[in-house]
Amino acid sequence: MSLDGIVTRALATELQSCVKARIHKIYQPTDNELVLHIRGQGMNGRLLLSAHPSMPRMHWTEQTWANPAEPPMFCMLLRKYCEGGVIEAIRQNGMERVVEIDVRHRDELGDSSFKRIVLEIMGRHSNLILLDPATGVIHDGIRHVTPAISSYRVVLPGSAYVAPPSQEKITPLPPEKQSFHTAVAGLPTMEEAGEEAWLGAASSAIANAYTGFSFLVAKEIAYRAEGRADRLWPAFESAMKAIAEGVFEPSIVVQEDGKALFSALTLTHAKGEVQSFASMHECLEVYYRDKASRDLVRQRTSDLSRFLGNEIAKNEKKLLKLRDTLEEANEADDVRKRGELLTAHLHAFKKGDKAVEVVDYYEESQPVVAIPLDPLLTPNENAQRFFRKYAKLKNSRAVVSEQIDVTNAELDYLASVLQGLETATPADVEEIREELIEQGYIRQRGAKRGMKKKKKDAPAVLCYTSSEGIPIYVGKNNTQNDYVTNRLASSADTWLHTKDIPGSHVLIRATEFGDATLREAALLAAYYSKAKASSSVPVDYTRIRNVRKPSGAKPGFVIYEGQKTLYVTPDEAFVQSLPSVIK
Repeated sequence: MSLDGIVTRALATELQSCVKARIHKIYQPTDNELVLHIRGQGMNGRLLLSAHPSMPRMHWTEQTWANPAEPPMFCMLLRKYCEGGVIEAIRQNGMERVVEIDVRHRDELGDSSFKRIVLEIMGRHSNLILLDPATGVIHDGIRHVTPAISSYRVVLPGSAYVAPPSQEKITPLPPEKQSFHTAVAGLPTMEEAGEEAWLGAASSAIANAYTGFSFLVAKEIAYRAEGRADRLWPAFESAMKAIAEGVFEPSIVVQEDGKALFSALTLTHAKGEVQSFASMHECLEVYYRDKASRDLVRQRTSDLSRFLGNEIAKNEKKLLKLRDTLEEANEADDVRKRGELLTAHLHAFKKGDKAVEVVDYYEESQPVVAIPLDPLLTPNENAQRFFRKYAKLKNSRAVVSEQIDVTNAELDYLASVLQGLETATPADVEEIREELIEQGYIRQRGAKRGMKKKKKDAPAVLCYTSSEGIPIYVGKNNTQNDYVTNRLASSADTWLHTKDIPGSHVLIRATEFGDATLREAALLAAYYSKAKASSSVPVDYTRIRNVRKPSGAKPGFVIYEGQKTLYVTPDEAFVQSLPSVIK
């Protein structure tokens, strides 16, 4: 993984400014993450400690984390022992991906006591542990490890803390020439193996020999050697001396295939768009900012996405059948004409005939056409059979046309809900689930009969501030769209929405504003729509007085008039640069 021992060292080094600062508040927004609000020593920020199985990490965060109404037991324990405490030390365990935070706290009697928060960044085995450093006894861990899971180390309240097993590798600091040459001995020359094979062999030799080294960093060292074994040591020594002196080069490289890499060293071997950062913490915050949120949303909405996909597929199949039926119903006039031709030629055939040839006097050329008959019916009964079929087709045409309209409206609604899921934050997910429950698509989980529904508060809505200082509200799902358009807006405000494309309702809350605000609002409407990845997206805008919701319409549906249209291309970097808050 990219978050190796070197990145961990950079993070721990940058956190030394927190020593003697105070832990003001502690939150546990998810099952795997803690947020420490740290103040003092010139610091005032939120430190994220994550034991997420696929995204374990530690960095300062600007992200807004929801604070659960009922804190988990682990959070309550940390508040008891560490909230209000002073950070005495922050250290990395060797070059391992383990960070220890020592906290001095006063107990109920006013006596000083020390506790240690340990973050172990080990992929799916990652953990956050609170222990007593004097005795080594664990108070608790964010994830329990029982003897049935691991016979080597147990993480349970009251058990002794055992550090993660050592990999028996060499410590790269300080760099030692002889041990390095031993580690890379036996490498083939680049001429013998080829460039890629040599890079792979050299990278593996370094990564397998040294603790804290990811294959990514090892490959960077090998690449800097330019394919020569005698240049491996100078490249390794130079990089390690910089790390030992606390000189880091945090950066993210987005490669051509879209995969992003981050490191505490400049990755000269990785080709792509490079973004450099002043600190490792800022680098990780940017890298994980959307990735972590999307992963959490994906986990919480997998059932909803699957359900909506199935409903959309079912309605699309239904629409095809309805269109086939309508095409058949459109033949009603031809069926009526055949009945009338048979009535005019009753003398020309008799019971038992299987077909009759008649003159089609509806056509100018009056051609002779053959009409199939039921040999068991009389001539008059055959004619009446066509008239009955005509009446049935005529009636079905109106019904089927209405059903097609209803099915198209259903598909539009489902597409709008699915679009809401694609741009949802973890806090938005429950609103979407509640909407589907209210509309009768899914049943409420764990609901008891006779229980009254709680009165719904106004939803939290994303509010941007334009470059002209004008507030722009964005509804990211149908519940928020209804609130923004029907409750928050005033008649003179300006409303925006992508033209004929599922997306957000956007509201400019001002009567007077410039072209810059209008264009920025249109960019937000395009960005929070199904056309996010498109160019020249049409965005309609009109005064809110021209927008209304028909009686009985589904959430998020409105009709409007008097609109004008702007064409804009969504720009994620620009949207991220606009100031925003949740209101």
